Amino acid sequence: MRRVLRSSVVALTAITTIVLSGCANEPEVIDIYSGGGWPGVHSDARNSDTSSVTGSRDIANAWSRGIGGTVAGHASVAASGQIFVTARTEEGCNVFSYQIKSGRKRWCRELAPGAVASTPVVDTVANVYVGEDGAMNSFTEHGQLRWRTPVVGTPISAQFTNDGNLLFVTQLGQINVLDTQTGRQIMAPYNMNPPPTIHHGPVDDVPANKGLDDCFLGGPECPVANTPAVDLASGKFYFTYVAPGASDAALVAMRYSGGETPGITQEWASDALPGGSGSSPVVSADGTVVYATDNEGTLWAFDAETGDSKWSHDLGYVPAGSPSTSADGLLIPAGGDDSHLMALRDLGDHAEIAWEREDLQQVGTSAQTAGDTGYTTVREGENGIAVLTFDTETGETLDEDTLPGAEGSTVGTSVGPDGEVVTPTFIGGLFVLK
Repeated sequence: MRRVLRSSVVALTAITTIVLSGCANEPEVIDIYSGGGWPGVHSDARNSDTSSVTGSRDIANAWSRGIGGTVAGHASVAASGQIFVTARTEEGCNVFSYQIKSGRKRWCRELAPGAVASTPVVDTVANVYVGEDGAMNSFTEHGQLRWRTPVVGTPISAQFTNDGNLLFVTQLGQINVLDTQTGRQIMAPYNMNPPPTIHHGPVDDVPANKGLDDCFLGGPECPVANTPAVDLASGKFYFTYVAPGASDAALVAMRYSGGETPGITQEWASDALPGGSGSSPVVSADGTVVYATDNEGTLWAFDAETGDSKWSHDLGYVPAGSPSTSADGLLIPAGGDDSHLMALRDLGDHAEIAWEREDLQQVGTSAQTAGDTGYTTVREGENGIAVLTFDTETGETLDEDTLPGAEGSTVGTSVGPDGEVVTPTFIGGLFVLK
């Protein structure tokens, strides 16, 4: 974690795993996420909420601390074990960094209030990227500002492209691609909602935080409420989008092309998410399917090539997050009001319940790890919370640990590089189990 900052060329070489795709003259695919940890809101480029770490089946509380404000997103964890989280605070810092071993605060920074909507994303040398009202920022692992780039709107959590750049969509529908070393725009921003010009009459500035509060539930005032899912092999990325005046959300497929003339083109849009969507889409491990949930409690599977619906499954409740999606197609939906823990299996033309635990009320999101081990949070007593360790193949309880003093719900389950389980509560507690 305490590494000296290197030049951009050396750093880029160190943080990337190169996967040659096809012929030798085809572009290289750069996976900036390859270093381990939980570097983004949903762990990886495809938003899988999974970890390659073999999870422990016997964990215990290591430490907890208050953050000082409500938390709306996952904690991210660098490959070095450094934790990053944002919070809605009344004053002072709202971006925080902690050591995973001790819980000691390394640094904090005060950004504009919209930072609460952006889970920090971190590269393998622990540079961190986090949005705020009207800008995207990058800090070193020590909290020093590297660059700040103005944008239209507030960036929802970012991803990395297959050529190593930073991609994000603001809640107002502006897509940006930035150089991770300098913050320079790689290409002109792509606007889902083209801004008015002087030819339309007097032009008022749109507030950078417009509709931001509606993003947490995927409401109509927030055109883009979540993090894009990226298929690194093809350059395609997917996000939900509510067009002006629409009541439903569309799942949109775009393609980013790098090289000397980078650009973004729209592949398709599927208007099939009733009531909008407050959760991010997920790409299957082979890139052929995109999963998304709507605000009426349905989990959808779409053909990634055409946008056609492959199947839909009524969950019986509205999930407050994305499903954890393993490489072999096991989907564990996030919790929500009156939800219970369950797992679904994608069988191609329909989904089948693999198992369900109606005796458990899930109050957070699940994380799957290697070794068929999963973690989530469940209700304990009237309003308490416990971390549940379970077998992902059967749903069997393996371990259950009370989170001391925790109440309400959690907003994400992350897994550290050595199998640590990290979860913040909505009211602002941060818990680590080892």
